[in-house]
Amino acid sequence: MKSELPKVILLLAGEGKRLRPYTLDRPKCMVEIDGVSLIDHQLRVLRSEGLNDIVMVSGYKSEMLERFNCRLKHNPRYFETNMVWTLFCAKDELEGDVIVSYGDIVYSKDILKALLNSKADIAITIDKNWESYWRKRNDNPLDDSETLKIRGDGTISEIGQKPKSIEEIQGQYMGLMKFSSVGIKQIKDVFDVALKKGSLLGHDIENAYMTDLIQAVINTGEPVTSIPIYESWVEVDTVKDLKSNTTKDRLLSITGNE
Repeated sequence: MKSELPKVILLLAGEGKRLRPYTLDRPKCMVEIDGVSLIDHQLRVLRSEGLNDIVMVSGYKSEMLERFNCRLKHNPRYFETNMVWTLFCAKDELEGDVIVSYGDIVYSKDILKALLNSKADIAITIDKNWESYWRKRNDNPLDDSETLKIRGDGTISEIGQKPKSIEEIQGQYMGLMKFSSVGIKQIKDVFDVALKKGSLLGHDIENAYMTDLIQAVINTGEPVTSIPIYESWVEVDTVKDLKSNTTKDRLLSITGNE
């Protein structure tokens, strides 16, 4: 008997300020490369693996997401909150097995399959070949990067801090993860505690990053498992990303293998 496929929650609330003027009239996820939007690419990959229970958490230009025939949740405070707050705007959807993904990435079927095959309660895809990609995107690969330290058993010990050296980055966090029902309870518990305190790892709860939520779970002693992948994904965060040949080449390598 085939196991039930997870629900997918896509975090699509952001304004994409670093992509202006291309986001003046659309959400960040709807920026196009050669006439196809990032979200169309991602939905195609998800649906190719039978993942049709998809929730979009909207914010900026939310009405434009209605055409995708997905359930919509809304973050009305998208302009002053961050990823954790956006995720928990869909708290009533956080049940059972759930994949959570950022909206400014595109990834291959192979990456999605590797995530689906994980039996971990919290599994996060990590690009082990991140450095060459980051050097093409930034003059200094430490710019716009975060620490990610992995134990010998593949679990993550640290994520989301400002790195002092390349050695502190053992893989690149993509913004793609899967939670079992147990993992969902773990992040809910951490969120509820942070909500009462008003902060999560020193950040206001409204402005906490997803990596703060993950690190907080790690700090409770629960395992967070890395799923090593090697390229086959792309992130579009800036106008430079949008226009670069690197982005187009990587996207072609993903879509050309579908």
